[in-house]
Amino acid sequence: MNAPAPYLHFPGTAREALEFYQGVFGGELSAHTAAEMGREDLPGDAVAHAQLRGPVTLYASDSVGDAPLRLEGLMLALLGAADPTTLRTWFAHLAADGEVVEDLQRRPWGASDGQVRDRFGVLWLIGYEHSGDTDPAARAE
Repeated sequence: MNAPAPYLHFPGTAREALEFYQGVFGGELSAHTAAEMGREDLPGDAVAHAQLRGPVTLYASDSVGDAPLRLEGLMLALLGAADPTTLRTWFAHLAADGEVVEDLQRRPWGASDGQVRDRFGVLWLIGYEHSGDTDPAARAE
């Protein structure tokens, strides 16, 4: 069974957003324009459907009417989704031109996590357990 994957509607920035996420997470990006899909409710070069498949799977399109992306009461969790070094790298890349909401830090229960809102307004929770972590940076948190 596949896990749920978010489908994000961007205000004309879907291609830019998914290219950014591909740069952060890696993976294979495929995008189809409105013209390719025969849609007339979007400009021909708008993204009608796109998918990033890799360590993180995301779907996206440009929204009809350029409505802004609003994510209230929702964050995308990447808890233990990769090794600690990779997760720290993802956190730093997502924070570029974004906002660190809560530093990636060691918690009283022993795990590390933090929150970052990227430049497209998506809030991410990134964290990991320290068991078996051999990276000195993780032990120092």
